[in-house]
Parts: sequence; C-alpha cells; structure tokens
Amino acid sequence: MSDSKDQLSQQQQEELLQKYDTESNTRKLVGVAAAIVFIGLLAFSLFQLYTGAFGQKTAYIQRTVHLGFALSLIFLLFPARKKGNKKKIAWYDYILVLLSIIVCSYWPFFYDSLVQQIGSITQVQTIIGGLAIVLVLEATRRAVGLPITIIAIVFLIYALFGPQMPGMFAHRGLSLQQLIETMFFTTEGILGTPLQVSSTYIFLFLLFGAFLVQTGVGNYFNDLAISLAGRRTGGPAKVAIFSSALNGTISGSSVANTVTTGSYTIPMMKKLGYRPNFAGAVEAASSTGGQIMPPIMGAAAFLMIEFAGVGYWEIAKAATIPAILFFSGIWIMTHLEAKRTGLHGLPKEQIPPKKEVFKKVHLLLPIVAIVWLLFEGFSIERTALYGIGITILVSLFRKDTRITPARFVTALTSGARTALGVASATACAGIIVGVVTKTGLGLKLGNSLVSMAGSLASSADMQLLLTLLFTMITSIILGMGSPTTANYIITSTIALPAILALNDQLEVAIPVLAGHMFVFYFGIVADITPPVALAAFAATGISGGEPIRTGVNAAKLAIAAFIIPYMFVLQPQLLMIDTNLLEISWILITAIAGMIAIGAGLIGFWYLKLNWVGRILSVAIGLLLIYPEGNSDLYGVGSFVVMIAVQLFINRSNPGNKGEVQKSASGQ
Repeated sequence: MSDSKDQLSQQQQEELLQKYDTESNTRKLVGVAAAIVFIGLLAFSLFQLYTGAFGQKTAYIQRTVHLGFALSLIFLLFPARKKGNKKKIAWYDYILVLLSIIVCSYWPFFYDSLVQQIGSITQVQTIIGGLAIVLVLEATRRAVGLPITIIAIVFLIYALFGPQMPGMFAHRGLSLQQLIETMFFTTEGILGTPLQVSSTYIFLFLLFGAFLVQTGVGNYFNDLAISLAGRRTGGPAKVAIFSSALNGTISGSSVANTVTTGSYTIPMMKKLGYRPNFAGAVEAASSTGGQIMPPIMGAAAFLMIEFAGVGYWEIAKAATIPAILFFSGIWIMTHLEAKRTGLHGLPKEQIPPKKEVFKKVHLLLPIVAIVWLLFEGFSIERTALYGIGITILVSLFRKDTRITPARFVTALTSGARTALGVASATACAGIIVGVVTKTGLGLKLGNSLVSMAGSLASSADMQLLLTLLFTMITSIILGMGSPTTANYIITSTIALPAILALNDQLEVAIPVLAGHMFVFYFGIVADITPPVALAAFAATGISGGEPIRTGVNAAKLAIAAFIIPYMFVLQPQLLMIDTNLLEISWILITAIAGMIAIGAGLIGFWYLKLNWVGRILSVAIGLLLIYPEGNSDLYGVGSFVVMIAVQLFINRSNPGNKGEVQKSASGQ
C-alpha cells in the first residue's frame, strides 16, 4: 500500500469536504451544545428505527416528526454562513430551532381536527405553513446549498404570479393562502412523496451504510481494490475505479466518495507518474459513477420506486448493465493512458497479501444479503433493518471489525447526521413538485422542448434525438451543485416530462423507466461537467491540479455516461426490459467493444500511437458499435476487426515503435 505520508490526514479530508461539500460544513461543538446535538441525533435514529420495526405513523405525523428532527438539528449544526462560527451556536439559531419544533409539532398535536377540517386554512395555520416554507428553504440553503433553494424560490414566485407569465407558461395563479395550504397542509408539497421516501426507506438505508462504515468496510474496499487491481498496468488508477465503485454502493455523495477514496488513490497515481489533472479526473469520474451503482444508487433508487411506479428489483436490474459500461469505459481509458505513457502497476511490497484481505470478506455479506432480500420480495424497510442486524452480526467474526456499544452509538448518530441534508433536500424538492402539480408546469416545459426540437428537425427520428439532447442539457444544468436525491427529484419533475411527451406526440415507445434513468444519469454527471464540477474540484484539492482541466478530463473519462442514456432510450433492452440473455449478451459485447474504440480515439493510443485520422476513425467505429441498430453493429464489428488487424500489423512490422511511442509520451 502507499506510504501513509502521501495520504491526506483526517483533518485535511474534513477541510476539503467542508470546502466542496455543503453537507459536511458543520459546526464542531463542545460542552452542553454538543450534548444537545448528540441527544437529538440519537433520538432521530431511534425514532426511525422504532417506526421502521413496529410500523410507520400516519403519513402527516411520520413526515412532520422526521422534518422536525431534521430542521432543528440543521439549525444547531450548520452555521448561517459558510465561514461562520463553527464552535458556537448563534442566538438566532436557537429561535429557529424553537420555531421548527412548534411548526412541525402542529400536525401531531392537531391531527384529528386537521384531517376533519373543511374549507380553507385558518389565519394561524397560514402563519404556521408560511413559517414551514421559510424554515425549509433556509435549512436547505445551509445543509444542501443554493442551487435547489433558488429553484424552489423561483417556482414559488411562478405559482403566485401565474397570470403575469408569458405565453404558454401563464396560468391562473395561486393565492398566498392556497399556496401555503398546498405546501404544508396536503401531501402535494413539503410533506409529499420525496419526504415520505426520506422518512422511511432512505433514512434506514443511510443508517445501514453508517453501520457498515463502523465495521471498517471502507478500508476493506480499498485493500480489496489494491489486492485485485494494484499490480495491473496503471494499477493505482484501476484501484481508484474499483474502490470507488464499491464505495458507491454505500455512499450517497460524489464529493464525499472523491475525498475519502481519493485521499490515498490520487497520491498513489501521482507517485506512479499520472499527471495531476488526469489522476484527479480518474477519481472524480469513478466516484461520480458510484451514484449510479446498484444496489443503492445514492438512495435515488428508492425515490425512483415512487416516481417511476416500478419495483426496486426492476430498477436495480435496469441499472446494472449501464453501470458496467460506465466503469468499463473509465477502466479502458485509464488502461490505454497507462500503456501510452508506459506506466506500470504498484510494486509487490505495496500490495496487501490476498490471504489477509480475504480474511475480511465477511464484511461484504450484508451487501449481498440486502440484494438477496430485495430480490426475494422483502419490503424495503424490513430489508434495511435486516441489513443492519446482519452487519452487526458479521462484525463479530473478527475483533478489529466488531461493532462495540460505542461504535453502535456512533453509527446511530452519524447515520442521522448524514440524513439531515437528504431530509431538507427532499422537503425543498417537495415545494418544486407541488408547484409543478398545481400549475402543470412540467407538461408545459416538456411540450416546449418537444416543439422546439420539432421546429429544428426534418424527421421524427431527428426530433427524438434533439428532444433527448435538450433534455440532457436541462438535466445537467439542473443537477449542478445538488446532492443525488434532490438531483433526481428535480430532473424527474422538470426535465423528464419532455421525454414522456414524446410518447404522446410521436407515438414512440420509450419505457417510463428508461426516461427516468436518462434524466437521472445526466443529473449525476453534472458533478464532473464544468463549470460546476464539484467532484472534480474536490479532487484538485488532493491532486494539486487545475479545476477546469480536471473537470474536462473527468468528463472525457466518463464519456460512457454521456452515450449510454441515449443507448437505453433507443434500445431499452440495455435496461433488461423485454429482452433475453442472447440479446443482452450481444448488446453488452458490442457496447464494450465500442467503448474500447472510443477510448482509444480519445486517448490517442491503441496498440500504438494514433494520429488525428486514426483517432477520428476510432471514435466513429465506436459510435457505430454503440448505436443500437443491426446494420451499424455489423459495420462497426467489421471496422473494429480491420482497425485491430492494421494496428497489430504495423506494431509487428516495427517492433521498436511501441517502446518509442511510450518513451516519447512519457517525456511530454
């Protein structure tokens, strides 16, 4: 393994997370204030465990209690300003905590009268609901960031001033009282589906991840990755890919994944000879890919159950092949870059013994168990609870992985802390969803994108591709700076209707799940798409590279993420929808071959260095192989074989050519 001196300390990791990950920018409290927060976090987790084990409260009570815990703890933990006092809670934050408790206690205390109430809300209820909106917006700004908060405020303004809106976006508008009633006294706003999923499925799975972390599974992923990939060509880069894919199964943040895994993989890559911008890009792209990695997919999988109306197993199954292609693409390009520059693997003495690594293989059992339980049809809440129990059980196999009482309590508090950003983001996203539902804005936006594509297109196929392109751009913009869960809610609410409108206007058969996966993918890759590429920027804090160049390199490495969504919309078999094993195998083989060709073209190396003509041809061949159509596959396979044959012939005719190319490239 790499020398510890090359790795970032825990303090350095925390500083990076606070800089690039809003959810990590918390106060470091001591004394009574720390004790209050500790008790609050512990109570939050115990409430969620109790309702998960013995049955959820009624919808309004479950969600408002969940929201009350989240808002109160956010105002205690997150300063109003990013560089605010981290050691002391401001006086006004205590007032905000008190208001949060009053507002979120309103439903539990007056539940019976509220559900029987007929007519408009009272003046007191208007004040309570108005405070709820303001508190959610402020908590989200602190814990998640400005992007989603600004979008929610714009939507609120749109709801109030509908008649003044231009053209097709005009609507009759909502009064302030109607808007507040929708937002806090129905399940169409703040207390809607996103918060419902946060208060049930997501919290328990975040808690499951926190218990896994206490077993040391993160370090085990790193050791397993080094053991399996460290000796290969360009070993540290492949370790980063493998480790980030594994960590992505339990991580809910591209930035957090980048910092924790990258704190040791990026120094290893630089030490081997990778350029700082490339080393940071590998980690950022891989860590971002962790959010599309089954089984948890950054917790978005559980939101997709409600939004797409399909079962969990269908979602996890659909995400499998795209995830394989995504990581295959990064693996291929890092391999070709290593071959181009003559980089080898790690020395044997830095590789942990396989025997020692596989002694801890039991740490993977909880992840295997939850996949099996979900496949067998267990409820999501029950699966998460069983997962926590199995994690505690398997931790007892070895003394160094054992979850002691102290670790048990730490898991409860850290799980609750992780859930704060998700809870506020889903509550804020509920505002957006509520406005879209009340005004029909989603359908209007969808129709406008389809109409714009139709005005530019000369055929139905071209209109389809242009609509997908416009939806992609919209999803990337909406996804910039937002965490995974909020990201998916926003893109599925605002961008997705354009794809669904195609089914009505063009009578094409795009499965609903394919549309959801399309916007989800492009919302996620916003984390590595300049100018707001937070995962890439976080990586530069470790690599010392340039943020924009690192972001550009990361986007290039993750080129699969920009191609695959088009593939599975045009060919849903890629999502294992209405297909068979033979079709899937052929699609997978041709797609991976296409990624090899595209990777070679982008890196500029295959078996030997490619000139600009060779690079263009390689990319063209790759696109032929990836494009989901029979004739293009045949042309692509033929061209692929010819390209390899020509490369091998030239390489064998000039034995010294490869070495000269690598020597030359290494000296650049």
